[in-house]
Amino acid sequence: MQVMEFYCESCETAMCLDCTEGEHREHVTVPLRDVLEQHKAALKDQLDAIRGRLPQLTAAIELVTEISRQLTEGKNQAVAGISSTFDDLERALQQRKNALITDLENICSSKQKVLQAQLTSLLQGAEHIQSSCGFTEQALSHGSSTEVLLVQKQMSERVTALARHDFPEKPHQNAHLDCQVETDGLRRSIQNLGVLITTAAVAHTSVATGEGLRHATAGVPQSVTVTTKDKDGELVRTGNALLRAEITSAGDGVAAADAEVTDNKNGTYEVGYVLRAEGDFLFSLALYGQPLRGSPFRLRALKPSDVPQSPDDVKRRVKSPSGTGGHVRQKAVRRPSSMYSTTKKKENPIEDELIYRVGSRGREKGEFTNLQGISASSNGRVVVADSNNQCIQVFSNDGQFKMRFGVRGRSPGQLQRPTGVSVDLNGDIVVADYDNRWVSIFSSDGKFKYFVILIYCILSLQKKTSNHALTLQYDPFSPGPHFVAVNNKNEIIVTDFHNHSVKVYNADGEFLFRFGSHGEGNGQFNAPTGVAVDANGNIIVADWGNSRIQVFDSTGSFLSYINTSADPLYGPQGLALTSDGNVAVADSGNHCFKVYRYLQ
Repeated sequence: MQVMEFYCESCETAMCLDCTEGEHREHVTVPLRDVLEQHKAALKDQLDAIRGRLPQLTAAIELVTEISRQLTEGKNQAVAGISSTFDDLERALQQRKNALITDLENICSSKQKVLQAQLTSLLQGAEHIQSSCGFTEQALSHGSSTEVLLVQKQMSERVTALARHDFPEKPHQNAHLDCQVETDGLRRSIQNLGVLITTAAVAHTSVATGEGLRHATAGVPQSVTVTTKDKDGELVRTGNALLRAEITSAGDGVAAADAEVTDNKNGTYEVGYVLRAEGDFLFSLALYGQPLRGSPFRLRALKPSDVPQSPDDVKRRVKSPSGTGGHVRQKAVRRPSSMYSTTKKKENPIEDELIYRVGSRGREKGEFTNLQGISASSNGRVVVADSNNQCIQVFSNDGQFKMRFGVRGRSPGQLQRPTGVSVDLNGDIVVADYDNRWVSIFSSDGKFKYFVILIYCILSLQKKTSNHALTLQYDPFSPGPHFVAVNNKNEIIVTDFHNHSVKVYNADGEFLFRFGSHGEGNGQFNAPTGVAVDANGNIIVADWGNSRIQVFDSTGSFLSYINTSADPLYGPQGLALTSDGNVAVADSGNHCFKVYRYLQ
């Protein structure tokens, strides 16, 4: 066996003396001992480098093991809670069962007591009559003349008394004793009883956006948006993630402000805070106890006098939002700069622009006073309810005035503050008349056809025309729901103005789910009004109090805003999709309607 004493640098292998004179004779060879230490040192460096990762892996193993343990513990606690809850419900059901049976027995016993008393009285009466009749008949048949004379007077009085006696022949009670147990609602409640709350969100892929991460003005409320994602970087579209925010002084780590986290219930969260003094701070965001990507953020707060003025601020002071100098009831809300950031555009490509606007305050054709409902027909028309002018105005898809109709009054065919409006499958124009409390139906050329008195909710009309994404006002006399739309699943989407939310029902009116809460963040509302649904099932909502239009997917998860910055809204009301795929919105504060390009 040959001893390996040499090393071929070209082939990186050890070899014997014969090999140096054979196949490796053209290669550079050196004694093996000369390179051995060099290779040992290189290998040791690699071992040291890889060994340096062990603490990280150990920490990761401990963390994942702890999360797994917490998950199992949480599951066991949830199982115990579920079992305890359902045991309590079983006991409650048993108690209710026993109470019903006890009440049933008591009622039956009470009724039986009355009937038995009556029955006893009737039996006694029958017995007295039978005995009297038998005794008298016996005397008449077999008694002597003297006996008959003796009995006659006595029995005559008794028979007469029995004949006149008022026996309780009419029933003193009835046999009605049923038990009605309505279980349909309870069964539906049981099917929906209990909610399992969890998300797939992880900290290292979730992101925070907004100027409030880096800069703030002392004493001025700031806002940051957190978007949660799963391990693959996909958006998490459900809420309830455990997000914590903390702002501390960069120097001593002392808490500097209270941060409030608002769950938008769609996988995004708004973190609001107010810093009372200027300085440098650390803004920490933790999701399930783990730092969010990029956290902690270095945050600097300036005095209000040190903040440079933006061009928008200057414009806002020298020119009224409407451009006319007139009074505007609804103030436009300035959005955070993160709303139209490059990142947001990539994630939500629905960034659209104003195509045109039609109208101004007035009473002439093409002018409006408090326009509210708006709808679109399949033949390229936009129909607007001009509420205070008591009329309906019709335009083409490109904004050209076509006609107007309506006469103020309280007779059929007249209008008294029309609010909601829609176009049905036949092309007829359906108008919700607020003060007249009925729905009027006009032909496509504005001729009155008939009206429906609103005894019940207008949802029945929605089902009749369910192939349209309607914007007919839901029920103008209800303090809650405002506008409705119907999607391609025949589901009914209702904006709840006073509860700052959107609710979804099936075609039979059964509640499915709701989304939205009160606020200014993504997916939040301040009195939502108009609503429409596009061909993909996305839900478009006019956010009246926040002067904006938001877009959601069919499950209520926030997608994006429609960009209205070129001509800000001041109180959007009705909203509709035109036949050419754009969004028309009634801007009541500006006394006009606007059409925006909409990219589905």
